[in-house]
Amino acid sequence: MLRKLIYTYGVKKRNPSLLGYLDFLKKSDTWSQKELLAFQLQKCKDFLEFAYTYSPYYKEVFDANGFKPSEFKSLDQLKQLPTFSKEVLLKFNDTIKTDFQFEKIYISSTSGTSGQLLKFWKNEEWDSHTRAAIFRGYTWYGVDPWDRNGYLWGYNIDPKETRKIKFYDWLQNRFRVFSYNSAGIEKFARNLEGAKYLHGYSSVIYEVAKLVNKSGLNIRHNLKMIKGTSEKVHDSYQEEVKKAFGLKMLSEYGATESGLIGFECPMGNIHIAMENVIVEEENGEILVTNMLSRSFPIIRYKLGDGIKLADTSFKCSCGRAHVVIEEIHGRLGEKIVGKEREYPGVLLNNFFKGLATKHGLLFNYQVRQDTKGRVDMDIEQEELGNRPILEKELKNYFQDDLDFDIKYGQSLHKMNGKLKNFISTLNE
Repeated sequence: MLRKLIYTYGVKKRNPSLLGYLDFLKKSDTWSQKELLAFQLQKCKDFLEFAYTYSPYYKEVFDANGFKPSEFKSLDQLKQLPTFSKEVLLKFNDTIKTDFQFEKIYISSTSGTSGQLLKFWKNEEWDSHTRAAIFRGYTWYGVDPWDRNGYLWGYNIDPKETRKIKFYDWLQNRFRVFSYNSAGIEKFARNLEGAKYLHGYSSVIYEVAKLVNKSGLNIRHNLKMIKGTSEKVHDSYQEEVKKAFGLKMLSEYGATESGLIGFECPMGNIHIAMENVIVEEENGEILVTNMLSRSFPIIRYKLGDGIKLADTSFKCSCGRAHVVIEEIHGRLGEKIVGKEREYPGVLLNNFFKGLATKHGLLFNYQVRQDTKGRVDMDIEQEELGNRPILEKELKNYFQDDLDFDIKYGQSLHKMNGKLKNFISTLNE
């Protein structure tokens, strides 16, 4: 009861519109696809009219393309607008932001892992309604946001900041690892015995699961949910996670600028938060329109990920009619440079997925390219006689255009942030 009171008080102070919107999302959770699309259309029209009125940049873009938000009658009309990249948001930051006077507004920034740190203002409804959509996902697993939770974010925290971080963690009824050594991991694992959910970077959850299994810790816990975020949840993570914690890791998909895009249901499908965002798939790439982003409009935004949407006729056995993201391929745009050709970095995800499907081989990997036509490939798993299969499949994919230096039994994660599966220094 105390934890719920602390949570409720904090929400009312920082995110006053959250609880009401969460109640709405619980109702719309059972809407038909027709009802969801009708809601999207009206909300998108209102959002576009707002952007046209208060954002100098979008007013100019809309006018240049003959786009009139007041005549918006179909979601397909979004295609009349160009797509917008992070470079555009950075270059025109000052004129993209709206000049409307919001009651509450927060500064926000992306992680900058792509080398481009974007800062922008986020209105209270944008922040609150995004959180509400995440918390709706929690209800699918019988979890409340004030429940005791373990948090794995992967950063080495400055000792000077530790006291402040611990206080904020106490307010949110969570605990984390401050040192990724055996003692720190064991303490964290023991604390899980009183927790309801575990969340954080998917790669860090996986690394901690490995350490738990290796140490032979016998954890008695009542975890209801393990949530990986900010990174792709690889199939190769699941065996270790299940062994350590008894549950598979689900996926929460989104980004700082896009907000929550989708949340995985208990049936294993990632449902789009259609009340908040519109997702388009164009040439295999995701485009996001965030209808909450009134302070800094996000419209047809090229997030940089490759995806595949399920057919509109697909019906999830969980009963929800929200559109499903069938596959998330990962970052696009990064290129592997061969002797004669170039290959999209996302091809690596397809390659290793094919290995799992065709040969039952689940590998965690990191690929680094410092030289044209040559790639260093680190594999976490031991070789166990699999080298001939891997080399044959690489040959089938890349012929003689790439030379591979393959090392097995490698440690991939530095435990200081996100894990990048592909690193290239060719353009540095």
